[in-house]
Amino acid sequence: MQLSIEATGLNLWYGSFQALKNVTLRIKPGLITSLIGPSGCGKTTLLRCFNRINERYGNVTTTGEIRVLGKNIYDPDVSLSELRKTVGMVFQRPNPLPISIYENVLFGVRIHVARGVIGRRQRDEMVESALRDVHLWDEVKDRLHHRATRLTLEQQQKLCIARLLPLKPRVILMDEPCSALDAEGTERIEELIDGLREKYTIVMVTHNMGQARRASQECIFMLLGEIIEHASTLDLFLNPKRPQTEIYIRGQYG
Repeated sequence: MQLSIEATGLNLWYGSFQALKNVTLRIKPGLITSLIGPSGCGKTTLLRCFNRINERYGNVTTTGEIRVLGKNIYDPDVSLSELRKTVGMVFQRPNPLPISIYENVLFGVRIHVARGVIGRRQRDEMVESALRDVHLWDEVKDRLHHRATRLTLEQQQKLCIARLLPLKPRVILMDEPCSALDAEGTERIEELIDGLREKYTIVMVTHNMGQARRASQECIFMLLGEIIEHASTLDLFLNPKRPQTEIYIRGQYG
């Protein structure tokens, strides 16, 4: 079985501050893996390493290795554009573009595929397929050309997920994808994410321990930039091997 993501001896500094320390992990395909831990422990920094988006922020130094689908993403021949097609990302707060629902879904395709290569019928099929995959098609099929910013927050987050799908990613990164939603919206997004794991490997940052238990098959507990424990979700919550993990899941800090 080829691993979706494999990190070995990964270190990352923001200037002189070391945010990640000797991170080594193996993320399997077809699973939802949650990154958990107190605020500031390095969860989001680690997530953003997997498609090298940290490098947008400047003053970042990284050592070690990350392999995505067997390829070291720090190799000099790696195209960041191609990497970010393979490894898509969904952020905490929905960020639809102030254009139509239809054009939001096609936004990545417009950037990565030369004009004229994809015909109107194929574009229509891409949009319908992506919106069906995120359970949004029936709600918006009669207003595809309305501005996406008019959608509810839950619909906007579904649309942001749909925007990734025409690019055929293999891995989807999610940084607290339900943090802006109410309980009902969170439940529906969790159901959607569970359905997506049939096609995509999903790595999700969450502060919500209930969500980690409900929505993931494996959990990685982080503390002060280090991985403390990586196990099946059931084992990590019911039989943690490290005392720091037990203290955290009991809510004694963080």
